[in-house]
Amino acid sequence: MSEEKLYAVKNDEGEYWNFADRDGFFESDFASCSATDDERYTKNVVRDHGGHVVALVEEPEKVVLTKEQAEIVEEAKTKRIPATYIAQHTDVSNGVEKLLMNAYVNGYTVAKEKKYNVKVPYAEGWHFQKYSPESKRGLHNNWRPFPAKDVDSNMSKDLFLFTEAEIEHYGLQDCEKEEVTDDGIR
Repeated sequence: MSEEKLYAVKNDEGEYWNFADRDGFFESDFASCSATDDERYTKNVVRDHGGHVVALVEEPEKVVLTKEQAEIVEEAKTKRIPATYIAQHTDVSNGVEKLLMNAYVNGYTVAKEKKYNVKVPYAEGWHFQKYSPESKRGLHNNWRPFPAKDVDSNMSKDLFLFTEAEIEHYGLQDCEKEEVTDDGIR
């Protein structure tokens, strides 16, 4: 499938040809239609009225990376041969190298890390809570998460949110978990 392109005609003063009214060049805010998909028409405008053809290109979609992958791309930007750095720090067989090269060229965003509420086994309405200074249980609990009744309005909901890494670190991977989105539980 070929992509449809749009074209504009721009003069040396930075003004664009008005294709709708066909009556001259205007600042882009004042031209009622400054683009067309007819490349031949733009070349005729240049021939008859001056200026030059500008192909309007849609910005490529940014690649979504993990935090670790983004660090590789950022470090590659500081190297003399970025592609070599990316190749040395990724596995070509699983497609990550191509993904990071694409991110280097087209830009990227870092994926939000998923967070979970972790249920306490065999205890309805209870979830694990992280230590907090307000809980007064940290020192007595070796600074590890502890069971707590469901969140009430007085407690920070963030104390009940765990990343995958935290779940593994605290040995909670065998517990049932519920993914939490920005607007609540998924």
